[in-house]
Amino acid sequence: MRKARSVIIWAVVSLCMIVLITLPVNLQTQLITSITVVTVMALIKIMKGEGTWRLVALAFGTSIVLRYVYWRTTNTLPPLNQPENFIPGLLLYLAEMYSVAMLALSLFIVATPLPSRPSRAAKNERFPHVDVFVPSYNEDAGLLGNTLAAAKAMDYPADKLHVWLLDDGGTLQKRNSGKLLEAQAAAARHIELKQLCEDLDVTYLTRDRNEHAKAGNLNNGMKHSTGELIAVFDADHAPARDFLLETVGYFDDDPKLFLVQTPHFFINPDPLERNLRTFDKMPSENEMFYGIIQRGLDKWNAAFFCGSAAVLSRRALESQNGFSGISITEDCETALALHGSGWNSIYVDKPLIAGLQPATFASFIGQRSRWAQGMMQILRFRFPLLKRGLTIPQRFCYMSSTLFWLFPFPRTIFLFAPLFYLFFDLEIFTASGGEFLAYTLAYMLVNLMMQNYLYGSFRWPWISELYEYVQTVHLLPAVVSVMLNPRKPTFKVTAKDESIAVSRLSEISRPFFVIFAVQIVALIITIYRIYAEPYKADVTLVVGGWNLINLIMAGCALGVVSERGERALSRRVRVNRRCEFGANGKWYAASIEDVSVHGARLHVFNKNLDELMIGAPGEIRFQPYSGADMETLPLIVRNIEPSGDITNLGCQYVPKSALDHRLIADLMFANSDQWTQFQTSRRRNPGLIRGTIWFLGLSFYQTSRGLVYFFRSMRPEREAQQQAAKVNAG
Repeated sequence: MRKARSVIIWAVVSLCMIVLITLPVNLQTQLITSITVVTVMALIKIMKGEGTWRLVALAFGTSIVLRYVYWRTTNTLPPLNQPENFIPGLLLYLAEMYSVAMLALSLFIVATPLPSRPSRAAKNERFPHVDVFVPSYNEDAGLLGNTLAAAKAMDYPADKLHVWLLDDGGTLQKRNSGKLLEAQAAAARHIELKQLCEDLDVTYLTRDRNEHAKAGNLNNGMKHSTGELIAVFDADHAPARDFLLETVGYFDDDPKLFLVQTPHFFINPDPLERNLRTFDKMPSENEMFYGIIQRGLDKWNAAFFCGSAAVLSRRALESQNGFSGISITEDCETALALHGSGWNSIYVDKPLIAGLQPATFASFIGQRSRWAQGMMQILRFRFPLLKRGLTIPQRFCYMSSTLFWLFPFPRTIFLFAPLFYLFFDLEIFTASGGEFLAYTLAYMLVNLMMQNYLYGSFRWPWISELYEYVQTVHLLPAVVSVMLNPRKPTFKVTAKDESIAVSRLSEISRPFFVIFAVQIVALIITIYRIYAEPYKADVTLVVGGWNLINLIMAGCALGVVSERGERALSRRVRVNRRCEFGANGKWYAASIEDVSVHGARLHVFNKNLDELMIGAPGEIRFQPYSGADMETLPLIVRNIEPSGDITNLGCQYVPKSALDHRLIADLMFANSDQWTQFQTSRRRNPGLIRGTIWFLGLSFYQTSRGLVYFFRSMRPEREAQQQAAKVNAG
């Protein structure tokens, strides 16, 4: 009886919604309705309504979106007998419907995400054997040393913790390569890393051939290990001491659990954050995924493996013959297979590792191209919507994760659609200026408000659009390529720990300047047509406004591809730990103010350090989190700044032993609370209006900076041409 009543209620509500969405009204009524809905949503947001009120606001927004979809479908498509208008008009319509579909999936996933799970570090009753896999390909020994040392220092019974370096850069295939230099480099790496692992009491493992990329490397590790659980860390992902304490206990709660995934926290900015200088004040791009979306996926038992910072069940993996390797995103593919076999996953929303992001724009695009192509392979070979064994919510969740990477297509269409009218006078969207205001503008505004409701302090206004735009230019051919040849893409390791010594334009920046120039021309044409064709002014203003939004986005992208030079090789993190500084046989009370993977800044509480010289050797003595005894780390003084009774020192580590790597890892990675505190300090919601004003200011400044970089880059070419002319004349 109760079930029948629920069906009746659902049917009645659905019927009412259909009537409201399709109800014919005049333009004035539609405009008043849109203003009313926007006002109600704004009031609920201002009053900080949560729970039911949040859902009410999202429901109001959904009604405007659906009404727009109905109007857009029935009133705005060009006639079929005008193919020059209909074809681009249909493409624009499909791009908009893709956006609506992705919004619907987002609402389903993150309207009411699970709250963050409480810490369970003190609740563990059993400590199963854990194999820690650190797969590597071409990372240097210093980076690996810090990660392995951090993994070895995790707070866990020593006899139950087994750390493995899985080296795919020193395989027998590479050491016997026909290319002499490559073979010599692989042999030298093999010897160096074997010694590093011996010093750190870590097991070194390589294999004969580089087959099936990272998935094959991990499966080879499984063949040689026996631990009940497997933790996976990328070569640059150093775990905090409490990583295993916060994760392994969940496997005792659920015998069908195959995965506990944690966030990827990065200590350095990505190219957008670095070049726009937003890293310290705005949430990082991946925080929207790890802070909201993964919690939403977790609600539906669909949180998936992200390749690192996770613990997996060996029993579950062996049931599927290990890690999947058909696609180049083995992580998501593995999770999809295990979810389809009835296994469960959990997401722990606490940063427990610290890693490195690509520093250059070219490396960033290379990484995202691999992700996009891998997800397209999963869509092609595994098609989650029809995957046997998945629940319906899991199907929607995986479809959302894979379909997202089709965004280069609609972004490209949205970028060029206004140009069809401005350049060629094609009418691909048949509506008046008033209709655009009442329907389209209301839809766009409500869409932005709903995004703010869903992601709030995790993603500021217009930042998603900027990230998608800067990726679209280069991801579009990558996605098209994998669609035409799904088996073509190969796994490529993302470059990490890079530095940019000199400010310059990215080597892949040229298309962004071409697009910006075309949009400037479109802006000039808009102004001309408003005066030359006043009878079309309303439509021209609307299309010109659309192009202006694209121009603002394109201008901001010029700043993204203008690479800022940085002196520091890695980002510094504030720690504030007591220590002693030693030099020339004397010890001074001091504090460690901030650290990086390469050095530290000290406050020495003594103003009489006149005998200390730049380049002089020194030491710091401090108490690690992992022990009660003071330990000593050697370093070199790189900077001296007297300040009253304090002397500020910039120091570079000089690791000479395995113990030194452990101490660096202890300084940099041991305390996970510092990552949480840093993330929390950036999570504030500027609101739609203030956020938009901030973005406009950012865009104007970055446009000018990008143009300055562009004209500077032209000087060497001119000088080279002038020099060549002189030589020819001589």
